[in-house]
Amino acid sequence: MKKLPEITLIFWIMKIAATTLGETGGDLLSMTLKMGYAVSSMIFIGFFVVTLATQLASKKFHPLLYWAVILSTSTAGTTMSDYMDRTLHLGYARGTLILISILLAIFAVWKWSGNSLSMKNIRTRKVELIYWTAILFSNTLGTALGDFLSDSSGLGFSGGALLIGGLLMLIVLAMFYTKISRVFLFWAAFVLTRPFGATMGDFLTKPHEKGGLDFGTIGSSAILGGILIAFVIYATLKKPPELAPEFAEPS
Repeated sequence: MKKLPEITLIFWIMKIAATTLGETGGDLLSMTLKMGYAVSSMIFIGFFVVTLATQLASKKFHPLLYWAVILSTSTAGTTMSDYMDRTLHLGYARGTLILISILLAIFAVWKWSGNSLSMKNIRTRKVELIYWTAILFSNTLGTALGDFLSDSSGLGFSGGALLIGGLLMLIVLAMFYTKISRVFLFWAAFVLTRPFGATMGDFLTKPHEKGGLDFGTIGSSAILGGILIAFVIYATLKKPPELAPEFAEPS
């Protein structure tokens, strides 16, 4: 099967846009529209199930469908994380640790199934399902980690975004100048782009007195949705050149 995109610069731009939109879209439903974290989580999980079932049933790569699933994991991850941290009162730190444990367990099951964690080797529906489960919990983890950095660490929205951005730059340098597994670097970058999107989403939506740009959840979601749609159209019409040797290359 060839149902996943090439790992290029455009891929990472779209990933950050989709995960940031997931943050603002999740907050739009749960807080702005006052639907609550539990109801919002059920809605977004339903959206995830529908998009995932369609993706699993497809026979080839469709950019719109793929990024719809990424967006659904991001919105569901946002409200799931908020439900754990705020409604269940687990707190950002404890919620982050729980989600890290779950994600590591998913990777362990994936590895013990005898399959590589590389995107190049996702050739069966079973492995594809594990792949999407890992993405769902990586985005949920990213929300908790991003909220922890923004609200509890003292860094604030801009400080949290700068920290995660710095870590992502280190991963890029490691790709070019070290022999660290490309699969490991890919998943590290994939996980970290979610808290980067979470902190950026908070930075866009929060009022000025809290260090944000005060675009609100509606304005921020509209801007990010427009950016993502533009890139999806671009990816559909033209295959972009690769940035460098692929992160997902088997080690």
